[in-house]
This record gives sequence, structure tokens and C-alpha cells, in this order.
Amino acid sequence: MLGGARSGKSRHAEQLVARARRVEYVACGLPADGSDPEWDGRIALHRDRRRASWRTVETVDLGAVLGRPGPPVLVDCLSTWLARVMDDCGVWSDAAGADARLDAAVDALVTAWEGTRRRVVAVSNEVGSGVVPATASGRRYRDELGILNTRIAAASQRVWLLTAGLPQRLR
Repeated sequence: MLGGARSGKSRHAEQLVARARRVEYVACGLPADGSDPEWDGRIALHRDRRRASWRTVETVDLGAVLGRPGPPVLVDCLSTWLARVMDDCGVWSDAAGADARLDAAVDALVTAWEGTRRRVVAVSNEVGSGVVPATASGRRYRDELGILNTRIAAASQRVWLLTAGLPQRLR
């Protein structure tokens, strides 16, 4: 499920798994902690839409989630997963070996994605169609997310793009 900010990606992804009685909802963003009221509001909006029978897991260890049996998985979202993994790998601080750690993390996710027996619906931002970021770190993130989205799409049976709330099936 690709699309721009506020395009309806998460809501559409939720509709795709709505018939399942149980869903494992994987939240990859930083948890609400009161330091950013706007972010906390976004999290609350998503949380309020979830059914009581859905189990929320806050993690970036998507390989572990995809590797175990269970109900359908809704990953929200690969964009926040990537930002956190880039941080954990030391990309933003130019730590030694950061690029290799990032490549390994993305490879591990794609391998888990390809090997899972679970139904997975994932949300990700499409940032390659917008304004070119003004900073090197912004351009790096945009490029890495484009690569991740391309690899996950190639390993997926269906790919959707949401624009202005209108879903379009790409595959």
C-alpha cells in the first residue's frame, strides 16, 4: 500500500484485513511519549480505528513477526521502519559499517517477506514523486525508501497506490 502523506493508505490497508477476526497490527514508528503532540495525535487516530480483537505489536523486528505463524499482519509502516533502522544502524551519524548493517537489515526483511506464510498488508510512503529533499540526509532517506518499496513490491502478489484517497491496484 503505497501513497503520499494523508492519502488514506492506512485506512485502506485496514479495510483489506477487516474481514479477519484477528489481526496482528505492527506499529513501526516511535511510541507516543508526549514529546511531540502532533505525532501522538497521529498515533491516537490510528489506535482508535483498530478493532479490540487486533493485537498491536510495537517493533522494528519484522523478520520475527513474519517468521512465526499467526493471523494476518498489517505493517504500519515501512517508512517509519526504515527511518528507525537507519538510525539503529548508525546511518545518520556515519558510523563505521552503517551501510552494510542497513543493507543486511533490508535484505533480512525482504527474505522474511518472501518466506512468510502469513498474509501481510504493509503501508509505505511513496516519496519519490515529490519535491527533491533539500538535505543530503533527506535525499538518502528518499532513495533508500524507494529501494525498499521496489524490493517489497517485487516480492508481493498485490501492490496498491493511493492518491487523494483513491486506491489503484498496480499489480
